[in-house]
Amino acid sequence: MADTAKDAVDEKKVVENIRKARTEREISLERLASLTGLTKGYLSKIENSKKVPPFSTLVRIATALGVDVTNLISGEPVGREIVKISIVRASERQKIATEGKLYGYDYEELAYKKQGKNMEPYVLMPSFSKETFFSHEGEEFMYVLEGTHEFVYGGERYVLEAGDSIYFDSEVPHSGRSIGPKRAKVLAVLYSYKRL
Repeated sequence: MADTAKDAVDEKKVVENIRKARTEREISLERLASLTGLTKGYLSKIENSKKVPPFSTLVRIATALGVDVTNLISGEPVGREIVKISIVRASERQKIATEGKLYGYDYEELAYKKQGKNMEPYVLMPSFSKETFFSHEGEEFMYVLEGTHEFVYGGERYVLEAGDSIYFDSEVPHSGRSIGPKRAKVLAVLYSYKRL
């Protein structure tokens, strides 16, 4: 996949898609807050921002709205056809770039063609300096493909090298960053208990 700005998803468009999906379903911010466990104020801030929230937050919002996270990113309507298999070629990956912005992470979606999935696989490239904590429903698996990833979980720090993996309950606050001479590249899979 080429690593250019044109390959990045338009963050402002993603935010517009969140608002559009919510209003089309006639779900108030209060109701969405109740469904996601996020605050009304935070959801309002997301909808009035030009920046994409963390990927795990996108997954929570999508699940609550009854759409796949892919629909929030692409803006395409939910597909009616059930797809049993989904192949995404390296050249077809969708990139969500947030480098230098709110969270300093880059994400590449790996299974955006499959609707209603329980797992959300992606490649994560954490920044060197930013340390933002996330907490969300479900479980998560990470496998370090390249570089060194410092992972913080429940107040403990773990240094993960290429080839190392970790599986954890994602409701516990967690964070991570790249350390060493090159940026880490991590295969991550989010598992949600709720299927569309």
